Parts: sequence; C-alpha cells; structure tokens
Amino acid sequence: MKLTRFILLCAVALSLPFGANAGMPNDDVMNGVAQLQTEWARIKYQMTDEEAQLTAIHQLETKGENLLIRYPDSPEVMIWQGIILSTDAGIVRGISALGKVRDARELFENAIAVDPSALDGSAYTSLGSLYYQVPPWPLAFGSNTKAEEFLKKALALNPDGIDPNFFYGDFLRQNDHFKEAKTYFEKALKAPDRPTRVSADIGRRAEIAQALTEIDQKLAK
Repeated sequence: MKLTRFILLCAVALSLPFGANAGMPNDDVMNGVAQLQTEWARIKYQMTDEEAQLTAIHQLETKGENLLIRYPDSPEVMIWQGIILSTDAGIVRGISALGKVRDARELFENAIAVDPSALDGSAYTSLGSLYYQVPPWPLAFGSNTKAEEFLKKALALNPDGIDPNFFYGDFLRQNDHFKEAKTYFEKALKAPDRPTRVSADIGRRAEIAQALTEIDQKLAK
C-alpha cells in the first residue's frame, strides 16, 4: 500500500527556512515551529527503531496540538502539525492511518486558505505529496491530477527549493517519467543549504541520491 512510503517521503515533511511567509508570524510561533522541525528531523532521519520512532512522533504530535491550540490561526503551525500527522500515519501504516492522513489534508487546506505562501508554499508541497502517496477512492483520496496541480503550485512559489523539487521528482518517478524525474531530483540536490535545517538537508539529500541511483538503473535497462 502506498501509505507505507510515508515514513520515507512524507508529506509530508518539509523542512523550510523561516521568514518567507507573508504574515510575518511572531517570534513565539516561529520558535515553537522551529522546535517541531528540529525534533521531526531527529525522528525521521536519526531514529531507526520503529517502536521508539512511533512513541516519539506521538509525543511530538501532542506538542503540535498544544501549539495549535495557542495559535489556531497560524498557517505555519497548521503545516507542521499536518506534517507530523502524516509522518505518524507513515509509521503506523495501513487503513488505521487514514484518519490522520485526512486530518493532515484538512490542516494543509486550512493553511492555504489563510496564507498560501506560508513557509514558501510548503502546504502545497505537503498536500500534493499526500495526493500521490495515498490510495485512491474508495480507500482514500489519492489523485495524481490533484497531486500534480498542488506540486506545481509549490514549485511556482519556491522554484529552487529542495523539497518541492524532490517531491515533484518523486511524483514523476512513481509515474515512470524517469528522465523528467531525474531533472527535478538533480535540481533538488543543488538547492541552497539551509543553515538552520542541517539534519533535514542531510537526510533529504540522502533520499535524493538514492532516488537518482534507482533512476539510473531504470534508464540503463
């Protein structure tokens, strides 16, 4: 099932620099979001035991919920709580995870309604990645058409970013467009470093390198 890929790819999961959104959130909001980002990167890229990973993501989910209670109108908090829920679903896997995936989708949609440019448009990236990774109806809401729509909107807002290029490349790869996918993966690999997101950048670039290796093997056949 496509949900099993969430732990590797989740919408999920986008570690963007701050300060690019139109609403200019206050320092307390962004400090809280920074803490969510840092812990998410540790869970995703540094923890290998699935049981410990699940415990940690549940704890982070609670922190995200508490931050969202304090700042219910913050698109940045909505985005990161959606990412955390998506990651949780990826660890749990299966039908039981679909409720959290739907909650994540709602959070991304709400963030877009408030400020589509928040965190360089990462709600679009997260939403697009959900649409191509979850199963289609009747199990869930998966749709390649919607995935491409949202991922292209993300690229329009952040054309040189590591995450929108990575996820659009992965979308193309999943649909067997290997040459096009390689172009976007290579662009993602060349994306500027994010000084406050070192762990996330290292982990994402490792995913990109693996994807490029797999594509080269496909193209060599």
